[in-house]
Amino acid sequence: MANHVAYATLRPLSALSPVHSSRRFPHRFPRRFSRRPARPGGRRRSPTPSTPSIIEPVTDLATRVTPPGSATLRRAAPALLGYVAVRALGLLALALWSAARDKNAYTLLTARWDALWYTRVAELGYGYEVRLPNGDVHSNLAFFPLLPWLESLLHAVTPLSYADAGFVVSLLASLAAAAGIFAVADHVYGRRAGVCAVLVWAVLPVGIVQSMAYSESLFTALAAWSLYAVLIGRWVTAGALASLSGLTRPVGLAVVAAVWVSAAVSFARTRSTALEPGAHAARRALGMLLAPLGAAGYVLWVGHRTGKGPLGYLDVQAGWRNGFDGGYAFTRFVADKFTSFPSALAGLGLIVGVALLLWLYVVCVRQRQPLPLLVYTGVVLALALCASSYFGSKPRLLLPAFPLLLPLALTLARLRTSRSALVVGCVAAASAVYGAWWLNGSGPP
Repeated sequence: MANHVAYATLRPLSALSPVHSSRRFPHRFPRRFSRRPARPGGRRRSPTPSTPSIIEPVTDLATRVTPPGSATLRRAAPALLGYVAVRALGLLALALWSAARDKNAYTLLTARWDALWYTRVAELGYGYEVRLPNGDVHSNLAFFPLLPWLESLLHAVTPLSYADAGFVVSLLASLAAAAGIFAVADHVYGRRAGVCAVLVWAVLPVGIVQSMAYSESLFTALAAWSLYAVLIGRWVTAGALASLSGLTRPVGLAVVAAVWVSAAVSFARTRSTALEPGAHAARRALGMLLAPLGAAGYVLWVGHRTGKGPLGYLDVQAGWRNGFDGGYAFTRFVADKFTSFPSALAGLGLIVGVALLLWLYVVCVRQRQPLPLLVYTGVVLALALCASSYFGSKPRLLLPAFPLLLPLALTLARLRTSRSALVVGCVAAASAVYGAWWLNGSGPP
């Protein structure tokens, strides 16, 4: 196996033929779909992906030849068209619901909660803060800079306002995120699973956030493409995108961890064979070096600006009552729900929801998802569930954890196209109505 990988990396790219990852690395990826004999009468069984019960470590991540950009776009076209249709339905439902309540749907998308804070950073820079009656200080230093930078850039080169620019960035980033999710799922499980993964991500109950001037779509796009770069062995690209994700949200640490753990395992495996070309090892090391620069640079800058050193950013987050407490605050929040009967049902629902998330992660492990996806998802889950942030934000914080949806995408991919379309259509309608109701109410924080 090591000889094969080393030889593949030494051959010129023109000599390599596109081979699916499950053939090159049978220890790591399940086959797309097992082919079974046709039934009597000519009917073939529905495709079913193989699901081994354990995961083995990544030995190496070699680069494969990827199709040209136009071919890649054509391959992803069904996923992107489906995504646009689902999100358009959500925006239509929001517009109708808002009109019925005499509210402006566009304002709800571009000038509420975090969207306002990002716009202030883009327009006024850092240093704006609000002091609450209880003494808490909400500083805009808590918001990472990449989205405001893009808003400022787009505002400078177009007639768009800062809020309009944020909305455009979010829409474009959501398409890039959908394409990245498709690329990852297609690489691991095949095209049909890739399309289904994008659709499942689009119909999430909090999917309306993907169309808001928030940073979730931008972060998910950077994370997905960084993970894809790791999967195909493009270490420098993976590190650069991980660095940008670290400039977008604190959870960028999850992308950095995925790059570092995957690279470290790959280093250890190839070092034992002593057959890896030096140039490939250098690119991997450069990717590891680039990955944490974004997050580390911003956190250190905040510490310098506040005069509190490396821990200054933690003080800024503490002003928002955000921190990492191992899940204590969340556990107490759930426990408080059981003090009376009506709220006890909500507490039970929360427990079921957390159990579902953990079960999905176990399924991801049992289906032998690649190591980068498991590391990334594990860190996103830990940061979302074990943080002391406002509970209402947790569903939104879990939005980038798209690898959790791959087991659901595989289940959807097993269905006939007509049935899967019916399922997606029904869930999309429910998600659109929920998103319209939610955004016209108190959410999303």
